[in-house]
Formats: sequence, structure tokens, C-alpha cells
Amino acid sequence: MVALHPPVCDFGRMAPDFDLPGIDGQRHTLTSCRGQNGLLVMFICNHCPYVQAIIDRLIRDCRDLQAEGIGCVAIMSNDVAAYPADAPDEMARWAHALNFPFPYLYDADQSVARAYGAVCTPDFFGYNAQGELQYRGRLDASGRQPAAPDAERELWLALREIARTGQGPLQQQASIGCSIKWRD
Repeated sequence: MVALHPPVCDFGRMAPDFDLPGIDGQRHTLTSCRGQNGLLVMFICNHCPYVQAIIDRLIRDCRDLQAEGIGCVAIMSNDVAAYPADAPDEMARWAHALNFPFPYLYDADQSVARAYGAVCTPDFFGYNAQGELQYRGRLDASGRQPAAPDAERELWLALREIARTGQGPLQQQASIGCSIKWRD
């Protein structure tokens, strides 16, 4: 398993639109997921040890970001034929067990991951209220293991700044994770 790092933030790039099914049986769009002060789009999956290492912190941070007017949405784009642990029924089981406070969407044809330029799980895209990319960093110092309990909440701090000012921090540490499992 090779760990990948996404590229640096392409400040100002507009959020690509999407219309995807959620594990809740509803369809979700860019507009329906956006909060009044911005949007966090997260590419995650069930089986990735990097996602598993941060999922509790991610849930906490998303709850806190929603209080700041930031909408949050998670998208799973892996090839489920090759990785059945990421299939929609498993997505639903995991999301319900952990009480996800955000929609968990299935990108079956992988077009949304390609439109965003997602490369790994987790991969985070933080947008301001105008839909301009302002953050492409990591959650915190976690890797395959959770960071120390007092680790700086980098994603939360960045998105809170975006909610309040419309601008993300100029210095950002790239996320690290498993590659998206592309279909052949």
C-alpha cells in the first residue's frame, strides 16, 4: 500500500457540481450540501487505514464546522468490485454505526473524483461561500495512526477561517492516504 499526497491548494478553483446518491436514499448536489459560509468535500472510504485513523476526529470537526455555517459531505469513489468493503451497503452500515453528521455519497462512475482531482482517501477540499477552493490540506498530523490527542486541528482551523473571512491559510500540509481505487 503506497501512501499518496494530493497536490497543493489551487486557490480560487471553483467547486465542480455533482448529483450523487447518498446512503440515506436521497440524491445530493453541490448546492444542497453547501453551507451559508462554505463547503467541505471529503473523499473517504471504509477500508482505508488512514481514514479509519481519523474518522472520530473527522466526525467531531464536521459537527463543529456545521456550527460555523460550513456544509460537509463525504464521497466514496473506490471501485467496489475490487474493494467490496466500500460497497454502498457497507457505507451505510459504517455511517450509521458512527452516526455520520454529513451525507455519505457514492460516486459509482468515479466522475466526481476525477472532476475534483481527488487522488487519495482522505482527500479534503474546502470551499468558501462563493465556491472557491481555499483548502486542500490534511485533517491533522495523523497518518496510519491517530496523532496525539492534542494535535493541532488543521482542517477545522482552516475551514473556520474560511467561514469567517472567505480565505484559507496560505500554508497547508497535504493530506496523506491510500490511492483512490480506480476501475480499469
